[in-house]
Amino acid sequence: MMVARPGIPHLLAENDPASFWRPLLPFDDAAWEEAAAACAPLLPDGVSLAEPDTATLLDHTLGEGYMGRRRWQMSGPVHQGYRIRKVMPRPVVTALRTLYHHRPTMRAFPLRWPVEDRFVQFQQAVFAWVMREHGMCTAPYTAFWPDGHQYALVLTHDVDTQAGHDFALQLAEVEERYGFRSSFNFVPERYQVDPGVLAELRARGFEIGVHGLHHDGREFASRATWDQRVQKINEYIRRWGAVGFRSPLVHRQPEWMQALEVEYDASCFDTEPRESMPGGVLTIWPFFLGRFVELPYTLVQDHTLMISLRERTPRLWLDKLDFIARNRGMALAVTHPDYLNSPARLAIYERFLDHLRGQEGYWHTLPRDVARWWRDRAAVRFNNPRQSIVTPHGYTATVACYRAGADAHTAEAVRAG
Repeated sequence: MMVARPGIPHLLAENDPASFWRPLLPFDDAAWEEAAAACAPLLPDGVSLAEPDTATLLDHTLGEGYMGRRRWQMSGPVHQGYRIRKVMPRPVVTALRTLYHHRPTMRAFPLRWPVEDRFVQFQQAVFAWVMREHGMCTAPYTAFWPDGHQYALVLTHDVDTQAGHDFALQLAEVEERYGFRSSFNFVPERYQVDPGVLAELRARGFEIGVHGLHHDGREFASRATWDQRVQKINEYIRRWGAVGFRSPLVHRQPEWMQALEVEYDASCFDTEPRESMPGGVLTIWPFFLGRFVELPYTLVQDHTLMISLRERTPRLWLDKLDFIARNRGMALAVTHPDYLNSPARLAIYERFLDHLRGQEGYWHTLPRDVARWWRDRAAVRFNNPRQSIVTPHGYTATVACYRAGADAHTAEAVRAG
């Protein structure tokens, strides 16, 4: 059994509020630290500590420390369940997963769902506090997204089975009809991955990622297991020309995952009580997790929406999308061609895409582009608020203005002149 470390503050140091906002004014470090401590009560119980420092707050939010020392360890029954699921028929596995998603312990989940807004409130309140201490009600900062876009929209797919693999190109065609592109994360050694499928997806503007090795729930069963598997995972990353990874079943152990040779990982989520490793990093934005950028999914997975909750519309997706758009976050969806190969479920997804097609203000892009932009944004240095900068990856960084006060939960984009 794996043993979780007490915390990972050393992997999260680049995510303090000053680094997150990247203001154009020279606020001192002490003001940010004081503001973080003062605004900590906005965070969920278990995060808001008696005398918090910024490093501890980050560890208890982005590092999921509020879930305790065993937050990345599966319970005994769940661990054993994944050992036998390989011999179960797929419908049986789906039925058992649905029952697990409705387990009574969900009532004790410490986060809100599907919208967990307290970390958003915390980040906004910290900036507003620093501004007030300096006698300001507005302040310029580095816009969250390039070219003045309001929020980011990212579509991703985890391809769990051979059936999902065989439906991938059809799903790509559906997205193309609505004007979208996505990433497809394949499992190298669970089924036969056709190099022709990978090549065609790439040629049509889609991204390829790696989704574990066997999809058997045992990547993090022990450090020895992970160290052995990550060598093969990195081989497939290089072979496929991939730059992104998502762990099967969104299991995660951030310290061990530093061995991944990727630009980004996408194994976290903002809030989710129903996974076998429940929890959430609370944020609707990317963040730095050691050597790579972490892209948490922020829209409920299709299995939860369509099978566990039996929703017949994309209502939950659209409601969450409104929250993310208002707060200039990242709407990142995880769906599966293994589930969307049902006409009824595919129709729900198409309704979602059709709604998106009619919206404005978002930056629709691939996960690799978000990761590269977030790293470029961290290196941007503006000389004046009316400047724009073309980053090394070709994105245009602009300035935004944050307004504190009655409208403290808005941040109005200001295009560079």
